[in-house]
Amino acid sequence: MRGYFIVLLSTLVWLTSCGSQPRQESVANYKTFRVELRDQTLKTGYTASLRGRQYVEIRPQVSGLITDICINEGDPVRKGQTLFIIDQVPYKAALETAIANVKSAESKLATAKLTAESKEELFKENVVSEFDLQTARNTEAEAEAALAQAKAQEINARNNLSYTEVKSPVNGVASMIPYRIGALVSSSISEPLVTVSDDSEIYSYFSMNENQILDLIQQYGSLNKALEQMPEVELTLSNGKPYQYTGKIDAISGTVDESTGAVSLRATFKNPDKLLRNGGSGTVLVPTVRNQCIVIPQAATYELQDRVFVYKVVDGKTQSAPVEIFRLNNGTEYIVESGLEPGDVIIAEGAGLVREGTVVENQPAQE
Repeated sequence: MRGYFIVLLSTLVWLTSCGSQPRQESVANYKTFRVELRDQTLKTGYTASLRGRQYVEIRPQVSGLITDICINEGDPVRKGQTLFIIDQVPYKAALETAIANVKSAESKLATAKLTAESKEELFKENVVSEFDLQTARNTEAEAEAALAQAKAQEINARNNLSYTEVKSPVNGVASMIPYRIGALVSSSISEPLVTVSDDSEIYSYFSMNENQILDLIQQYGSLNKALEQMPEVELTLSNGKPYQYTGKIDAISGTVDESTGAVSLRATFKNPDKLLRNGGSGTVLVPTVRNQCIVIPQAATYELQDRVFVYKVVDGKTQSAPVEIFRLNNGTEYIVESGLEPGDVIIAEGAGLVREGTVVENQPAQE
């Protein structure tokens, strides 16, 4: 019993001596970041479809068999260049008939004029009645109308004959051709003879949601001012590589798509090397410029209950602080709207593993 008491007393003395020692504060070595003001440009990507400056579907205006194809698929073509020839034989015959009808109408008109003039003289001499004179005049007017109609038919026949040579209305590049010599075509064909795309400039169409358009209006004052003042945009090709030329947003739709809530925009890019093609795709990178703002690494933040926090280093110890961040980011950094001031020092990375009140060893802060 006595031995048990001595052991118990020794244990109490040992526990008392341990409890009387001062508590050791944890010390950690973290990278820190000194907050400064700087300009920042954020680039937001939008999926875009590419269209040539002009994209024309070539269709015949007359019916007939294709007798000649004057281009190869994918060839560059010039405005006014003949692309296809449709069987001209029936249209040449129709033109000859129309020309003959004009000559016949001219002869009939000449005869009617002679008759009317003769009736005028005879009427003056009271040889014919006024009825006969008026009848002759009416016949002359009818002959004039017949001649006008014949000339109109001749013009129509000439036009139809000219339409047998299907020409390109624009400069551009030809698509693949779904028809071959001998195919019967007409103005009602479902698939065009060929499409010609003028791709000296490429239109890139993409969409923003209504909130983003409202942000632009509030930032610049109006859509017109936004079009004038917005910086140039970049294009990432479908293979992930950047396009060497920058573009300019030059059109914004005046309406919101009710089904998607999106607004369409158009950016124009130069295409001197013909690298971009009609029907292609890419990603338009729209920059957002913020001047004299606070930018911090995303690794310096952590989230708790839908709020973003950082750890400040205050008097050598970590202290959590909530921050408000700008809605856009570049994937590695945040723009801080409020919660930090220039000169503040924060933990630069691994914020999710830091604990409140941790002592941070003194080290130079990165800017």
